[in-house]
Amino acid sequence: MTYQQRQVFHIRHHAGKRALNEHTDYVVGWGTLSLINAGLAQSKGRSGLLWWLASIFLGPLATLLIVVLPRPEQPVA
Repeated sequence: MTYQQRQVFHIRHHAGKRALNEHTDYVVGWGTLSLINAGLAQSKGRSGLLWWLASIFLGPLATLLIVVLPRPEQPVA
């Protein structure tokens, strides 16, 4: 393997690792946001589990919905 071939291999190898790290960061951030949304939904009297699932698919849009939608009315006992 020539010097140039080793350099090309080295560059491609590190580019692949960088892309994997960027993808991992994105997934970790999205997952963290979904957990924050679940807690926020529970604090507003909504189902944390359902909003966690919605957040997995909707991400920041789910955060906006949780904040904007009014609290559910409690039944009068």
